[in-house]
Amino acid sequence: MSEWSPVAKVYEPLKAGSIDGTDLEPHDKAVWRAMMARYQPNKGVTGDPHLTLFVARLNPQTSEDKLQEVFSKFGDIRRVRLVWDIVTGFSKRYAFVEYKEERSVKRAWRDANKLVVDQYELFVDFEQERTLQGWIPRRLGGGQGGKKESGQLRFGGRDRPFRKPINLTSMMPQNRSADRWDASSGREERQRDQEQDREHRRWRERKSDWDRGNDRGYYKEKRDSKHHRDRSRERDSNRKEDRRHRDSYRDRE
Repeated sequence: MSEWSPVAKVYEPLKAGSIDGTDLEPHDKAVWRAMMARYQPNKGVTGDPHLTLFVARLNPQTSEDKLQEVFSKFGDIRRVRLVWDIVTGFSKRYAFVEYKEERSVKRAWRDANKLVVDQYELFVDFEQERTLQGWIPRRLGGGQGGKKESGQLRFGGRDRPFRKPINLTSMMPQNRSADRWDASSGREERQRDQEQDREHRRWRERKSDWDRGNDRGYYKEKRDSKHHRDRSRERDSNRKEDRRHRDSYRDRE
């Protein structure tokens, strides 16, 4: 337990499938697939992996020139590689940016994450395929992300760090730079939770206002209906009275 870290130091599919890294049994088929996979990093990829950033969630229309323009603000770039589908020729919406200096990589990692480019919010992290031991890509059941709707969540990365186990006392990584961990990640998670709470409160307030508005409309409709019935009865009574007067006048004649 003393070795707990919010980010994975070695990639293990079973731990990545657990929100706090303490699961003992695979809970979906993707975890089984990742555990059985024997993946080797792409040998055709060149460049220094420690100076390379992984950039994802790109706009399908974003080009390499646009990425070059955006990420050159953080330092001198050696290479930008946008990944394309070899069948369709369309962008796969992720790229790799290699810098010349380590300080440029750290600056871009810190400041470029969640940067909006072509109306899309980017996700930026260090390259892990060649730096994280045991790494398995998402297409084989690995990765460190995903959506709740898909039922395949992975943890241990910047986007979804591990949460502290319940029986673990408060502790942080001993070497944050080595672990590539920043306290801002914890703050971001708390901010997301707070924003969800605020959104839920706003939804409840709107629902209450809507319900009250419906109640007012319902009772107003009842009042209007009652008033309409009273007026109808009054008109009927007046007609009957007029008819009696006319009949009595004819009888006298």
